[in-house]
Amino acid sequence: MEQMLEALKKIESEAKTVFGRVSDRDELNNLRIRYLGKKGELTGILKGMGKLSGEDRPKVGQLANEIRQTLEEVISRKSEELEEAALKQQIEAEKIDVTLAGTKIECGHFHPLTRIIDEIKDIFLGMGYEIGEGPEIENDYNNFEGLNLPKDHPARDMQDSFYISEDILLRTHTSPMQVRTMAAKVPEYPVKVICPGRVFRRDDDATHSPMFHQIEGLVIDENISMADLKGTLLKVMQQLFGPDREIRLRPSYFPFTEPSTEVDVSCGICGGKGCRTCSDSGWLEILGAGMVHPHVLEMAGYDSTKLQGFAFGFGVERIAMLKYGIDDLRVFYDNDVRFLGEF
Repeated sequence: MEQMLEALKKIESEAKTVFGRVSDRDELNNLRIRYLGKKGELTGILKGMGKLSGEDRPKVGQLANEIRQTLEEVISRKSEELEEAALKQQIEAEKIDVTLAGTKIECGHFHPLTRIIDEIKDIFLGMGYEIGEGPEIENDYNNFEGLNLPKDHPARDMQDSFYISEDILLRTHTSPMQVRTMAAKVPEYPVKVICPGRVFRRDDDATHSPMFHQIEGLVIDENISMADLKGTLLKVMQQLFGPDREIRLRPSYFPFTEPSTEVDVSCGICGGKGCRTCSDSGWLEILGAGMVHPHVLEMAGYDSTKLQGFAFGFGVERIAMLKYGIDDLRVFYDNDVRFLGEF
């Protein structure tokens, strides 16, 4: 028995040393067969157990099982090491492994101004409005005269314009789309349309830009009143800023509407109580609106004694600044990915 125990311990010691030097998976498999296979060295020794007494056989069998388990664990660890080394070598050789996880690609997303424009479009489409588009280079008639602003009218000074020639300019507002829409639809009604787009004025500071975005709205039908205008704008403001928001209308002046109004929305920070953001007034100026001037309707070919209408103009940047808490309009155009990544 003692000789068999010594032989088993010798096989264990020798196998551990041999397995530790293996550098190839095929060689590892051959050695596993050599020591643990059906005709392996460990099995060969156990064949002599028939000569042992019944008292000695359990001792030899127990040691043999322990050695087999130990060697199988050594073989398993060595196999994992060889597989890892082979994978690393393959990666180094090929420089790319299509089975590995790929590098994360940064995905783009909508600019905050585009998000606001799309949101406003969705709101008005749900209210039955059409979406209209027009040119950014306009003639003087559509930009001014057709909107009750004849040449030398003092109200033109309110809009510092980029002129290309005496009669051609970059549009200063989206209101020319009122003229174009009515010209395309007269004498048909009702008219319900919004017209988003870029406009241009000679302004450049923290709250103004020489290029910015507006959304013009126009409605023409029978029996249209200021109540329709206020109800429409209240619904839009509540969908943009939240159901608790209120609006107020303040008298104002626009040559193409009569009466005209500035529209304020209640401050969402203080709930209308007054804070630094709203200059302690509880209100934030948001847009201009009014009933379409009878002269504008008549110049377009509509009967102002039968039809009425209202119009409004959103400044998209203004809404985005209020909604997202942005205090400098110029960041919209800096193309800073750190800023854009927040939306």
